[in-house]
Amino acid sequence: MPAKREKPIHVLIADDQDDILSAARLLLKGEGITADTTNKPEGVLEKLETESYDTVVIDLNYTKDTTSGAEGLSLLNDIASKQPGLPVIVMTAWATINLAVEAMQQGAQDFITKPWDNERMLHSIRTQAELHRSRLRELRLESENLILRNQQESKLIGESTPVREMMDTISRVAPSDACILITGENGTGKSMVARIIHDLSSRSDCPFISVNMGGLPEALFESELFGHVKGAFTDAKSDRMGRYELADTGTLFLDEIGDLPKNQQTSLLRLLETGEFERVGSSKTRQADARIISATNANLEEKVANGEFRQDLYFRLNTVTIEIPPLRERGDDVIRLAESFLKRYREKYRKNLTSFSKEANDLLNAYEWPGNIRELEHAVEKAVLLSEDGEIQANRLGLSSSKSNAASLDEMSLDDLEKHYIQKALRRYGGNATDAAKALGLSRSAFYRRLQRHEL
Repeated sequence: MPAKREKPIHVLIADDQDDILSAARLLLKGEGITADTTNKPEGVLEKLETESYDTVVIDLNYTKDTTSGAEGLSLLNDIASKQPGLPVIVMTAWATINLAVEAMQQGAQDFITKPWDNERMLHSIRTQAELHRSRLRELRLESENLILRNQQESKLIGESTPVREMMDTISRVAPSDACILITGENGTGKSMVARIIHDLSSRSDCPFISVNMGGLPEALFESELFGHVKGAFTDAKSDRMGRYELADTGTLFLDEIGDLPKNQQTSLLRLLETGEFERVGSSKTRQADARIISATNANLEEKVANGEFRQDLYFRLNTVTIEIPPLRERGDDVIRLAESFLKRYREKYRKNLTSFSKEANDLLNAYEWPGNIRELEHAVEKAVLLSEDGEIQANRLGLSSSKSNAASLDEMSLDDLEKHYIQKALRRYGGNATDAAKALGLSRSAFYRRLQRHEL
């Protein structure tokens, strides 16, 4: 995707004299700078509710025959409260050193006297606008780094027929901007497939941002997805970009979309239809362009039929559906993946392990892998930790030839028991996390915390 062209500088100018505003508009228009104007302090605050600006230029006096600058200084504080960090340039025909110093102390970035020098005015606006944009870019990068810190690029390992067919579909749809719905059981690698689609798309050099919709508390849904402004709620100590805005020009991956509560589906549908949103605590409509890839282990068609999932949202999400085959249907891919994990963990734990024994290979092939790739990876990691040099023996994998765990319930620790019953509930409800949580008497957020703790 081509780099986004830099938008023209957008500035707001406030002065009580119409001829001053006209002169400023004429000057800035000739320099390719977009200017909005108002002749009263209240107009500044109203425009800040609906528009985004790179800088604001304000007069210090608005009432006739007033020269104290008090009105402008009060407006300066109001702007700082409403949009922290937005640069303000103050101007007045009654310039004094004391007034200039006081304005700078209260947060003004620059001070211009009237009548102004055109070059001085243009230089000040351009400088402050670029500094503001630079600060916003830094904020965006910090937010992206916080989200991406634990994300790693993955390579799909597999040569089985189901995987080859899936990759053929991916190669056809990845270059488009179509919404894609990825389906599959828990542990099959849905997030990895989403990343592969992004890497094969025209947006590959742009952000890939993911959010677990199932593990998101309802109270934080809009803040996490759309962002919030300072003071929107108790812990909102500063403005924050949401995941959708961070994914602008790139890809937003909505994992566990089937667990999204009905009352939040409307907000998501509007976002998909228009690309428009408001940060929590703000009425200003913003817009971004992010490709949507979603994933679920639930049967969304069944949820639609039961009235649990909006049909219009379902149609929006699945322009193309990609189904990931479970590991038990992938034949020799089990051994290929096991060998890949063996290489990774023997290097990590500095073990001189060469391969799996014949019995271990037979067990890997015989096991049905209810937890799919994630369960296989954990089994291999455990085996590496418990094994000595040479081959990994079958008994180190901690598996039986059936789906059930080899260890008896009486021998399990509390943590193992909890993990056992969570896995059992997930199998009983076909991987549906919401239904499994209800069966176990857990809230959605509590259930996802346990999934994360047990690395399920």
